[in-house]
Amino acid sequence: MSGPSNQEDQNSFDLQQYLLILKRRWLVIMGVTSCVFGLSTLITFKQKPIYEAEGKLLFNKTDRVSSLTSLVEQVGELNGVTQLSNPLDTEAEIIRSNPIVEKTIANLNLTDQRGKPLEIDEFLKKLKVKSVRGTDILAIYYNSSDPKEAAAVVNSLMRLYLENNIRTNQAEATAAKKFLRKQLPEVEGRVVRAEAAIRRFKEDNKVVALEQEAATGVEKLSKLADQITQTQANLVDVETRLELLQRELKLNSQQAVDIGNLSQSKGVQQVLTEYQQVQDELAVAQTRYTNQHPIIANLTAKRAALKKQLGMRISQNLDTKQSVSEQNLQVGELKQNLTAQLVQSNVERLALANRVIVLKNAYAISQKRLSVLPQLQEKQQQLERQLQVARLTYEELLKRLQEVEVVNQNVGNARVVSVALLPNKDISPRIYLKLAVGGLLGIMLGVGTALLLEALDKSLKTVEQAKDLFGYPLLSTIPDLGQKTRRDSEEYFAPLPVRDNPHSAASSAFEMLQTTLDFTAFNQPLKVITVVSSTPGEGRSFVAANLAIAKARMGRRVLLVDADMRHSCQQEIWKLTNSIGLSNVLMGQAEFSHTVQEVLFNLHVLTSGTTSPNPAPLLDSQPMALLIREAAKSYDFVIIDTPCLNLFADALILSKLVDGILLVVRVNGFQITVANATKNLLEQSTQHVVGMVINGATFGTYYSNYYADKYYGGKRLDKEHKLHKISLFKSSSDSNISAEL
Repeated sequence: MSGPSNQEDQNSFDLQQYLLILKRRWLVIMGVTSCVFGLSTLITFKQKPIYEAEGKLLFNKTDRVSSLTSLVEQVGELNGVTQLSNPLDTEAEIIRSNPIVEKTIANLNLTDQRGKPLEIDEFLKKLKVKSVRGTDILAIYYNSSDPKEAAAVVNSLMRLYLENNIRTNQAEATAAKKFLRKQLPEVEGRVVRAEAAIRRFKEDNKVVALEQEAATGVEKLSKLADQITQTQANLVDVETRLELLQRELKLNSQQAVDIGNLSQSKGVQQVLTEYQQVQDELAVAQTRYTNQHPIIANLTAKRAALKKQLGMRISQNLDTKQSVSEQNLQVGELKQNLTAQLVQSNVERLALANRVIVLKNAYAISQKRLSVLPQLQEKQQQLERQLQVARLTYEELLKRLQEVEVVNQNVGNARVVSVALLPNKDISPRIYLKLAVGGLLGIMLGVGTALLLEALDKSLKTVEQAKDLFGYPLLSTIPDLGQKTRRDSEEYFAPLPVRDNPHSAASSAFEMLQTTLDFTAFNQPLKVITVVSSTPGEGRSFVAANLAIAKARMGRRVLLVDADMRHSCQQEIWKLTNSIGLSNVLMGQAEFSHTVQEVLFNLHVLTSGTTSPNPAPLLDSQPMALLIREAAKSYDFVIIDTPCLNLFADALILSKLVDGILLVVRVNGFQITVANATKNLLEQSTQHVVGMVINGATFGTYYSNYYADKYYGGKRLDKEHKLHKISLFKSSSDSNISAEL
């Protein structure tokens, strides 16, 4: 909540400071403003009247001849090169071009004030070409002191521009015709070459329709993949069946084939039958006869012969030399069927294996072809684009050539919609506008000059500057009442508002001062103070006198001592005699108790007395110290009015004998260098400065409105006045005073 409020207070304070600056420098502001306004008035009334003629051109888009640089743009058509360019602005620059301007100057014999031909730059300063917003119209304006000349210039410019526009269009049309006739054979050759390139491409790559081939190839590849999968599944079934038959018959495929052949061979079976019969007879004969018996020997020989013959018959029926057991030479019907199935399964296995190989080869070939198709399609599309571009270019060129043969080249793309008429009213000078501008400029320069002078002025101008420079507590701020505290002229006065006008702003300020002084002493009571200032004219004696009255009205016995023996003021402020005073007491010529003069109830004044040629020794003496101690015992509060600090050492001498120093500062016209010197003197003296009083402060209209003449008549302070006193007291008290409160 405090942030915005503080900001508003700061802004208000800055505005008040600026208003105070303007109030202080009002004479400078008025002088500068008057000079500038007077000069602008003189220049305005000395100017010749200026007339302005206006003409308008309308621009059209025409579908005419192909441009030399682009087949899209039209000759005479208003098109910008970039998106940011404005075609009307381009035409405006053509109107302002040197050739057209030079012809206009020459045709109309335009001259300057010296009678010489008008320069192009001077002509362009009077010429204005701008587009009418939201239309395709250019407005042309020309200013001249001669209304006939203004109208003639505008009409001449429009006529010359239209002639130039027609010539430009004719030249572009002729150039376009030559360009088109030259380009047509070349473009036709590109079309023929593009068609031949596509034909060679299809022949070399065996291409008929790549898109259809790609779709068919993908479908074919999918079917081959399905067939391979199905054939491999059938092959697995056959191999499984073959393995089971081989395991059951304990034969491999070749053995099964051999057994099948032998079982179906009549020669083998016949010899096998005879061989088996001989074996049976030999077995029976062996039961009857011995091995040496002729029958046994005969049967044995016969068996051997049949066995040999059987082996020969088996060898004749088999391709291999593998031996076959006798039990396999003659098999039963079941085994024979199983053997046949084994042989058939082996045949099926071989057939399926070969089919898988064939299908895979076909799949690889199809896949390879499909992988090449994208490249072929890209190449074909590139060739087709080249052919299409060549054909479109050829067709466009042919079309433009036919157009340029029949187009009317004597028509431009602009026409006059409003000729320039003779102006009957001047446009310059605009007296009221120029006077207003001159007045405004004068005010701005005046304010600027005032601010510049304020910046160059190295003097204190505000209370805040004084507070920041000295760093002492601000006990009170006395408003500017126009009082004179030095003899600047024969007329001399120093008002006592606390006595004469107790309800005034100054009286309230002194009441605040005497109150805040009571809060500046903590360790010991503040009874004796010196009132000092840096230079003469700051109202030191005025502050001392009114502070004494304020203290006395609080019921305290107060003594006001005028220790300024060089230029004393208090006797004139109080209208007292000064034949005997402080100097006489210090020199032992009078007694202190008989020298003081009562001016008000509880208030006594000790004037400076007879002027001394060297007051410093008197002030820096034992009698002065005794006098101050005696006064401190007899009075509740002692105020000593001293000379200025920067001219005399009297104030510093007296500061060693008092409880505190009260510094009076007049901000208006008080030099910062003097203020720094005063601050250094006070710091080097190491004396206690209780605070400072700002005298002659300007508060704006508040005091002038609030403390009107009716309050000077003795009427009571209203509630707003009391609230202001409280706020002033709070703003002027330092942190120690606030803590004590």
